[in-house]
Amino acid sequence: MSDTFVVEAELRSDEGKGASRRLRRLEAKVPAIIYGGDSAPVSLSLIRKDLEKHLEKEAFYSAIIEVAYDGKKEKAILKALQRHPAKDFPMHADFFRVEENKAIKVSIPLHFINEDTCVGVKLGGGRIQHTVNEVEVLALPADLPEFIEVDMGQVQVGEIVHLSDLKLPEGVTSTALALGDDRDIGVASVLAPRGGKGADDTEDEVDDAESTDDAPSEDAGDES
Repeated sequence: MSDTFVVEAELRSDEGKGASRRLRRLEAKVPAIIYGGDSAPVSLSLIRKDLEKHLEKEAFYSAIIEVAYDGKKEKAILKALQRHPAKDFPMHADFFRVEENKAIKVSIPLHFINEDTCVGVKLGGGRIQHTVNEVEVLALPADLPEFIEVDMGQVQVGEIVHLSDLKLPEGVTSTALALGDDRDIGVASVLAPRGGKGADDTEDEVDDAESTDDAPSEDAGDES
């Protein structure tokens, strides 16, 4: 991880829905909580505009964050974020404490590269389809990547890029693949042109791959 994020927070003693509404409306703050590890959960409040600035950066969602409050800093990941259904501003944030020597599960965004030079598109007239935009991995906090690249450059029409095709950094493993080969889902493919041979077969295979990933993931703090 190249970016270091520090979230400044204050202790929050007034809890409940009414208190949270007042916090958001009158003080322009966001209620939050930090939990996990051997310490008790702590209710916090964050300045909304500062949190929104962090949320503009993709790396924030998978980074190790320093949450500063009450004269100390704790390392954590953003475990959950609740947004307003219509206005999209943050309404509540959950931070999960991490320890340097304990592997954690985190969803890492995928970056699809070389799509403009993809063989299946340039020569075959196909179109690229993304099946997933992030994958869950297990790694020590220091080994977590900011993103994982998916190279589409040499993918032919009708071919599918699977989880097992991704090049993961050393010390990083796919939680899905750890459950068995049947979890080796497709993450992207090059579909044949509309009406072209193989178009339906490729789409069916991608749909079948997606259906194997329906099982919910475990909590971030679970060990392998």
